[in-house]
Amino acid sequence: MFIRILTASTVFFLSKGRRKKNKIESEEAENKNKLICRFVLDGAGKKIGESVAIDEDLLIIKSGRKYLGVPIKHIDIEEKTLLVKGLVDRNNAEMMGEKWRQESFCEINPSKEK
Repeated sequence: MFIRILTASTVFFLSKGRRKKNKIESEEAENKNKLICRFVLDGAGKKIGESVAIDEDLLIIKSGRKYLGVPIKHIDIEEKTLLVKGLVDRNNAEMMGEKWRQESFCEINPSKEK
């Protein structure tokens, strides 16, 4: 009887911890999803581009034909847009964005036939 009670309480205790972890993970995913598909502005209110992805701690922004990688800690959420705090090192942001692009997807060339 004692073993049965001990086992049941252990299972309950472990499942409770797992639920908390899943809840935290889902909240983090939801917060990250709030950053996608929004226009991104710099400190002067000038449009930089549109957020397209999150790569670990970087927000990936499509700016024209280029991709920029900006650390999420430099992003403020406004009502309908995202605002980059401080100055953006454009060269470094382009290097991080290009690295993400090369790792993440391949562009399709319709003129090549197999």
